[in-house]
Amino acid sequence: MKLHFSIEYLTHWGEDVRVSLTLVDAKGRTQTQTYPLETRDGHRWTGEVLITDGRIRSFYYHYSIYKEGRKFRTEWGFIPRHFRVDVTQTYLFRDNWQDVPLLSHLYTSAFTQCVRPHTAETEELPYFNSTLMLKVSAPQLEEGQALALLGNQPALGEWNPNFAFRMKETGLYEWSVTLSAAGVTFPLEYKYVVIDAKTGDFVAWEGGENRVLPISGVAKDEVAVISDPPLRIRGNRWKAAGVVIPVFSLRSEGSCGVGDFGDLKTMVDWTVLTGMRVIQLLPVYDTTIHKNWMDSYPYNSISIYALHPQYVDLRRLPKLADEKEMAEYEERRAALNALPQVDYEAVSALKQEYLHAVFRREGKEMLSSGRYTAFFKRNEDWLVPYAAFCVLRDRFGTADFHAWPEYAEYRREDIRAFCRPSAPAYEEVSYYYYVQFCLHEQLLAASDYARAKGIILKGDIPIGISRNSVEAWVEPYYFNLDGQAGAPPDDFSVNGQNWGFPTYNWEVMLEDGCSWWVRRFRKMAEYFNAYRIDHVLGFFRIWEIPSDSVHGLLGHFSPSLPMSVEEIEGYGLRFRKNYFTHPNISDWVLDKLFGERAEEVKAVYLDALGMDWYAMKPEYDTQRKVEAAFAGKTSPEDVALREGLYALISNVLFIPDPKQPDKYHPRISARCDYLYQTLSEEEKRAFDALYEDYYYHRHNEFWYGQAMRKLPVLVEATQMLVCAEDLGMVPACVPWVMDDLRILTLEIQTMPKKFGLKFGRLEENPYRSVATIFTHDMPTLRGWWEEDAVRTQQYFNEVLQKDGEAPASIPGWLCEEVVARHLYSPSMLCLISWQDWMSIDERLRYPDADFERINVPSNPRNYWHYRMHLTIEELMGCDDLNRKIRMLITHSGRD
Repeated sequence: MKLHFSIEYLTHWGEDVRVSLTLVDAKGRTQTQTYPLETRDGHRWTGEVLITDGRIRSFYYHYSIYKEGRKFRTEWGFIPRHFRVDVTQTYLFRDNWQDVPLLSHLYTSAFTQCVRPHTAETEELPYFNSTLMLKVSAPQLEEGQALALLGNQPALGEWNPNFAFRMKETGLYEWSVTLSAAGVTFPLEYKYVVIDAKTGDFVAWEGGENRVLPISGVAKDEVAVISDPPLRIRGNRWKAAGVVIPVFSLRSEGSCGVGDFGDLKTMVDWTVLTGMRVIQLLPVYDTTIHKNWMDSYPYNSISIYALHPQYVDLRRLPKLADEKEMAEYEERRAALNALPQVDYEAVSALKQEYLHAVFRREGKEMLSSGRYTAFFKRNEDWLVPYAAFCVLRDRFGTADFHAWPEYAEYRREDIRAFCRPSAPAYEEVSYYYYVQFCLHEQLLAASDYARAKGIILKGDIPIGISRNSVEAWVEPYYFNLDGQAGAPPDDFSVNGQNWGFPTYNWEVMLEDGCSWWVRRFRKMAEYFNAYRIDHVLGFFRIWEIPSDSVHGLLGHFSPSLPMSVEEIEGYGLRFRKNYFTHPNISDWVLDKLFGERAEEVKAVYLDALGMDWYAMKPEYDTQRKVEAAFAGKTSPEDVALREGLYALISNVLFIPDPKQPDKYHPRISARCDYLYQTLSEEEKRAFDALYEDYYYHRHNEFWYGQAMRKLPVLVEATQMLVCAEDLGMVPACVPWVMDDLRILTLEIQTMPKKFGLKFGRLEENPYRSVATIFTHDMPTLRGWWEEDAVRTQQYFNEVLQKDGEAPASIPGWLCEEVVARHLYSPSMLCLISWQDWMSIDERLRYPDADFERINVPSNPRNYWHYRMHLTIEELMGCDDLNRKIRMLITHSGRD
């Protein structure tokens, strides 16, 4: 059997095209090999493969682009080219490169499992003495529609729609037909048409010019396969609405002071009742590091796989054997559940007590069940080190594995021995196995329930990992553990954000095809049908902060292209290293920052250099040293002094690159600082020019290439619908990548991406986007309205087109209008926080708007403990509100 491959792809210097062919035998075993193709013009690439193994029953293939010997780009993988084998045939493939299609969202599990459950009943096509096979993808077909072929000759109806040649669905949205080439006259002109699947009645022609077959004939015992570009019919633009709420914020009559996976299942019923289609969550992974309220931060998990024990639904576990103990538990549970906010420590303590009691009673039996055995086999690679990590954390009193007296360095064999059933620690280890199994079954049940009800559960992928995590312990080579990740200054924080996460060692990750990320995404796909990539800019470049810094101002983008002295001076700015790269401290700066305390600062924290110039004393010359000196000092005066010292240390114009110290990064936001003010007008213009070029132009191609090495692999790792948080300092290359990969953007009207606008125009939102009012890092609509009267007045007059003075607090009817405007936007998804949905009803919303805020990013010690003030059961009974929400969603054209 011979396979002839031919594909059109215009390559650039150093690139070549290769085909990866996978053969499948009768037992389902596969073998894959990649073959280089040849070209004469750099456009049409061809090759031939001979198959002599008679055991092969089918095969599939895809194309890749190699650049200087390394894989550079691969076709979109969700439309497989799959064929059964007929050893008597020679296959001739005329292919087009398969990019991510414009309608790629219809191939995601969000659609095929939730919105429009679709499993194609694939049919085998007959082969003839000489066979012509046509294939086309048509995801835009409506339910009850099918595809047919019409052409310019009798075999294809001679353009008469009543005699269209019916096609068969051979894959997900893939339609195919085989014709006997003996009955075809070349050249063949044809089009695809839509027909009624039951009656065969004509429905619609595809648009555009007639398609023309790119071959002039088919020989005996040949199968000529033409893979056409997609169907040229515009389908309906599906749009949906949903709610954004963390699991911990859910409240039901029977929950235990915090939302759980049982409550999530109940929340699905409310979304169905109101006509929503999506529930978006925050991360649900285990964050148990300090064993206190600081672990409430959901983006600082100890595992990228393990679910947080606080989300276990104790109602699905057996009751405690002792009736008195059960009554005491119920009393404590009811008291915690009545609290207005999550008491993280009390909830965790109570749930751990209950879980331990139930584990002692039923643990051995559960761990011997077939369900658990299957779970353990699928998850063993991460579950064993996770359980060992938890036991050692508990034993040594810290999650900082570097401080452990034993097992500080992970060795797989030692940990396997530590976790053996015969080992002394096994009972402790198996407790964590048991808890994760319970959590898995409960989240999976909620997920399956949501899918059955047509609801998309949308998860959240944090950009970082904790430096005190299982992954940092087990796979340290994937991370730069001496670095700190964060974000540059933005509307959330004028000093930037320092998350404290280690940065990724992308070169190591890329060597094995980003398998760490692929494993992570595939595990997530067990529970979710869509996900949000937190801080997608981190896949282009991350804001890397020196380990001795507290704020983010002294960071720089990594990877990036630092500037040489010659480049800097090319803008007209004479480079003065000591003046530009060391803290610029003078009397006038001290007076500005500290006022009456300036003399105290000079005496305690500074060394005098003469001529009214100063330097930080060695014991205070980094922000971490200052932080340590002020540990425990929380008075407003001490906090102000500490922040002033931080500002002194960051008062520089350029930051040396840590790997190339003779090259420099202009310090972010330096134009707002004191050193910039000392420059002459000419120097300021020069610095402004290089700053603008460095941050907004210099890296566009470079960062595009960085993102395209990583994101395609991750996007195609699963069939989940991909959305991204692309807020902040967004370089021009980000929209290029988002569009190439069909990733949904995040659109917030108060954070417009178009330069010069105070507020975005909702009607200009791209279809492939998520519209929301505010995120969990921002105030609610009501809170935002009350923050800044001048800004609110401008929004009231210019955006809402209202006359007169804006009300001090936003009334329910106006909240409803803001929500409606977002629902009517072109965005595919409109996801509104639960608090903002509630804001439209003044009788039901919580009186205090500030109480509803989830996170304040500028506060590194924020307590994430917001809860719904109504139970889900009460919410289900709010007929007027639910009817109003359903009406808003329906009238806006959202499904």
